[in-house]
Amino acid sequence: MKITIVGTGYVGLVTGTCFAEVGIDVTCVDIDKVKIENLEKGISPIYEPGLDPMIERNVNKGRLKFSTDLANCIEGTDVIFSAVGTPPDEDGSADLQYVLDVARTVGKYMNDYILMVTKSTVPVGTAKKVRNAIQEELDKRGVKIEFDVASNPEFLKEGDAINDFLKPDRIVVGVESEKAETIINSLYKPFTLNGHPVIIMDVPSAEMTKYAANSMLATKISFMNDIANLCEIMGADVNMVRKGIGSDSRIGTKFIYPGIGYGGSCFPKDVKALIKTADQNGYSMRVLKAVEYVNDDQKSVLFNKLNTYFKGDLKGRTIAMWGLSFKPQTDDMREAPSLVLIKKLLEAGCKVKVYDPVAMHEAQRKIGDVVEYSKDSYDTLVDADAMMIVTEWTEFRFPNWNVIKKLMKHHVIFDGRNIFDHKEIKEKGFEYHCLGINTSK
Repeated sequence: MKITIVGTGYVGLVTGTCFAEVGIDVTCVDIDKVKIENLEKGISPIYEPGLDPMIERNVNKGRLKFSTDLANCIEGTDVIFSAVGTPPDEDGSADLQYVLDVARTVGKYMNDYILMVTKSTVPVGTAKKVRNAIQEELDKRGVKIEFDVASNPEFLKEGDAINDFLKPDRIVVGVESEKAETIINSLYKPFTLNGHPVIIMDVPSAEMTKYAANSMLATKISFMNDIANLCEIMGADVNMVRKGIGSDSRIGTKFIYPGIGYGGSCFPKDVKALIKTADQNGYSMRVLKAVEYVNDDQKSVLFNKLNTYFKGDLKGRTIAMWGLSFKPQTDDMREAPSLVLIKKLLEAGCKVKVYDPVAMHEAQRKIGDVVEYSKDSYDTLVDADAMMIVTEWTEFRFPNWNVIKKLMKHHVIFDGRNIFDHKEIKEKGFEYHCLGINTSK
C-alpha cells in the first residue's frame, strides 16, 4: 500500500513516520521547501522523543520520502491523509483554506480511486466540503472517478506521540462506504494486533469525537484549577482533594492536577472552534465558555501571586523562569502560559531570565530577545528576586537548594506546577507559593 501525507507538522510527520515504521510506503508532502530539504537530511522541524531516529531509519530504508509536489505524488497513491493546519480565524472558527486546497489539488490530478482522509482537526461538516471540492475539480475535467472521503482524527499526546500512534488506546475513523472501511482496517491492522480497537462510525460523529475529547480534557483542567483557587481561600489542600476525588473510578487521576492553564496546539484551538460551531448553529456551549474563561484567567495567577508578594513593587526586579514550553517533553510554545507571564512581567518592568531544556530556540523565534536566555536553570537564579516554575520538566524536580540559596537575592519561589512539597521547601529556608494550598499558614 502507498500513502501520501500532506503536511509535515506535528501530526503529519508523526503519522507518516509511524506508518513507514510498520513497512508502508509513505511520502510526506509540504509546501515549505526548506523544511523538506531539512527532513531529507534527517533534520526534524519539531522536538518529539524518539522521532528523529525513526525518521532517519525509514528514510535510509526507502520507506519514507519527502516532496514539495503533491500533484506528482498522487499517481499510484491509495490513501491521502490531509494533515495540514487549521488555524483559528479571528472569530475562533477553524480556517479550512489549507484543507480545501489539498482537496482541490487531489481533484485536479487524480486518475484512479483514492481514499481521501482528513487527519487535521476540523469542524463537523468538513468532509462534505472536501468531497464537494474534489468533485468540482473532477467535473471541470469532465471525468468520472470514484473516491471516498473519511475522517480519522488524531489523539496524539505531545511528548509521547510515537507510543500513542504505535500503541493507540483507540483508532477513530468515520467512513461513508464499505470499501473505505476495508482499506482503513487493512491500513491500521499492524496497530490493532495488541487488541486496541478501530472504532468505525459515520463521518460527522468522527469529526465531533475529536472536539469532544479535547474539550472534555480541557474541562477537567479548568475545573481543577477553579477548585485549587477555592482551596487556597478556604484553607484546604488541593493535593489532598485531588487524591480524594481521583480514587473515584468515574473521575480518575488524569488531568486533575492544578496548574497555570492549558496551552499547546489542540486544547485552546479546539475549545474555541467547538464554541464557535455551536454559536453558528444557534446553541451556546455554556460549560465550554466557562472552561475557556477560567483558563485565560489562570494564566495570570502566578503573576498575581508575585505582584501581591512584592506589594506591586516589581519594577527592576529580576525574575528567574524555569520552563517555557506548554508542557514537558516538547518545544511547543503555542498558547503557552509562559508567554502570558513574560508579557506581564515585562510590562511591570521586570528583567526576565529564562531556561527550558528544549524550547529555548522556539522561544527566541517567537518572542526574540526581550528576555535573557540562560545556559542552565541555575544561571537564571543569579541575583534573582524570585523563581517561577512554569513547566514541570523532570530535571527541575531535585535541584541543589544550597546552591540556589547562594545564587538568589530573595529566597522566594512561585511554583505554577506544584512539583515540590511546600513544607520541605520552607524547611530549607525558602518562601514557597504554589497552587491550591495556602502556604502562609
